[in-house]
Amino acid sequence: MKKTLLLGSILVYCVFLQAQSSRKLHFKSILVDTHNDILTTAIDDKLSFDQNLKGKTHSDLARFKEGGVDVEIFSIWCDGSYGPGKGFKRANQQIDTLYAVIARNPDKIALTTTPAELKKNVRQGKLAAMIGVEGGHMIEDRLDYLDSLYKRGVRYMTLTWNNSTSWATSAMDETPGSRTQFGADAAPATSPERKKGLNDMGRQIVKRMNELGMMVDLSHVGEQTFWDAIQTTTKPVIVSHSCVHAICPVFRNLKDEQIKAVAKNGGVIHLNFFSGFLDSGFVARNQAFNQRHKAERDSLRKTVTDPYFADNFLYQKYDDEVKSLRPPMSLLIDHLDYIVKLVGVDHVGLGSDFDGINSSPQQLDDVTTFPLITEELVKRGYSKKAIRKILGENFIRVFKSNTVQ
Repeated sequence: MKKTLLLGSILVYCVFLQAQSSRKLHFKSILVDTHNDILTTAIDDKLSFDQNLKGKTHSDLARFKEGGVDVEIFSIWCDGSYGPGKGFKRANQQIDTLYAVIARNPDKIALTTTPAELKKNVRQGKLAAMIGVEGGHMIEDRLDYLDSLYKRGVRYMTLTWNNSTSWATSAMDETPGSRTQFGADAAPATSPERKKGLNDMGRQIVKRMNELGMMVDLSHVGEQTFWDAIQTTTKPVIVSHSCVHAICPVFRNLKDEQIKAVAKNGGVIHLNFFSGFLDSGFVARNQAFNQRHKAERDSLRKTVTDPYFADNFLYQKYDDEVKSLRPPMSLLIDHLDYIVKLVGVDHVGLGSDFDGINSSPQQLDDVTTFPLITEELVKRGYSKKAIRKILGENFIRVFKSNTVQ
């Protein structure tokens, strides 16, 4: 009996030491999260993320620090209803919001547009704030708008969101049935006559991004757009918030040949934390949830045009029920393992999509939970060097490769 208790105590102590060791590694590494939607959430809900928003959002300035986030790429987003005369204005409104937070907190957060600034800001203990535009429709088919956004600090642009542009087709529009899979009926569909992929203007935009030093982001894009962009770019790409199609076959995830192409290009795939992109069973569970609350959801849809608002409202109202829909955190690391085994540890990172998703894996409740990922990587036998690459060094390498000297 005493021997059993002693062995149990030793085991508990070893687990404690491992957790302490992984936590130390986590906070000594540079953690880069390549996609967070708090700016949109803050504007829509009339919040400021330099205030305590615990219980309201996934993110705020203090919690970034608590989770060991050193570099956050703030997503600039609007849906396809923001057409000509609206998209560019909306993008600048969100950039203005970030600028205002930085101006109020110069000792805690700093705009970051170069690798040198990133290094300096992290060394000074500030959150290195970068900007990524999620959806090429916000440049409104104008290269001068692309240039303007670059001058304001944008360092990546996702070529499309769920809606296609006049020059690039999205994954949602290229994939039959995807529009109803997640209830995303807000974005307009591409006309049947439209040719898939990048057209001449799309290739011109990719080349201009290369010239500027703006990273090409291939999340959300259709397969043909993906291949056209890979063939056009002269710089490494990023995939800012996507997962593995072989594990979870949904329209937004990358197939093996795409993963291999990103690796050959020297790029990095950053994993999205959304349950529906991680777990192939989530869609069915979510649809069952919606069916159970169909009358209430239908009633909500009569007052709001955005299906995401209705879904988020129900998710918050039935929080205990929603928790059972979430996959285990281990599944996120399974996606990471898959990419590492396929193409190596140099081509994977983290792009949470916090504050842009309504369901994440168990335990990953907000930005304070990032250390749990490092702990899991340690448990799975990843070396310190490999973990540092995954947490941020892979992204920094691509950022440097894209930066114009």
